[in-house]
Amino acid sequence: MSQSMSTEEVERDLAFAIAAARSAGARAQSLRAAERWEGRMLADIGDQACDGYLQGILQGRYPEDGILSEETADSPRRLEKARTWIIDPLDGTREYSQLRHDWAVHVALTISGETALAAVALPAQDLLLWGVSTAGSCRAGIEGPGELIPGDSECPETPRVAVSRSHTPPWVETFTDSLAGTMVPEGSAGNKVSLLLLGKADIYVHKVGLKEWDTCAPETVARALGWTVCKLRGEEHRYNQADPKNHELVICRPAWKERVIEAIASSGALD
Repeated sequence: MSQSMSTEEVERDLAFAIAAARSAGARAQSLRAAERWEGRMLADIGDQACDGYLQGILQGRYPEDGILSEETADSPRRLEKARTWIIDPLDGTREYSQLRHDWAVHVALTISGETALAAVALPAQDLLLWGVSTAGSCRAGIEGPGELIPGDSECPETPRVAVSRSHTPPWVETFTDSLAGTMVPEGSAGNKVSLLLLGKADIYVHKVGLKEWDTCAPETVARALGWTVCKLRGEEHRYNQADPKNHELVICRPAWKERVIEAIASSGALD
């Protein structure tokens, strides 16, 4: 949880994050609807269009803040900044290019390496989730259909585990079986986290391949709703690091954390 922000700062930055994610998502949707491109070309055009838009409005509105984006060359100057925006213009590029629903736009603000506030837009689902997770405030909201599920809600006896639709390793199957759970395959880290927050899944675990831009915005919203977010052994994440790899991710209800961490250890994921 990040250091305290004034009420005015929170409201200003949250409104910006929501508007930025919403507008970038609308641009991606319009490019796809034009039906001029397909496959890899559509993915590249969507990525670059959304990144260019987000880079432009961030640099124009917050010129003193750092920026870390999947689609723009990284700069060590961001490491000198207490305030750094971490964005993923298209999370789930493959799904976007395949005309699927499970892709997202992430816009998150971190302060001194910790989550502060974020928006996760799910344009193809007409959804946007936002959250504030600071020392002075934890709250979340939704635009579109659905109801957000807090972390202190009851978990079903048969938990639903959000997993990748394209690469689910054997340890995830072992993990799910040990909890007598079922797997829910979907694309995009932001979309999979949204499954938990919308009551469509209960646990999300991932070992390798993630970067800060994949996890920061979804983690912020999950934390704002009181969900546990950690690494595979239970450690906390830190953001705006020199190496943006953020491989390990666990999201579950706090009441299930110990059971989930034990199941991960026995699944072979830590070998």
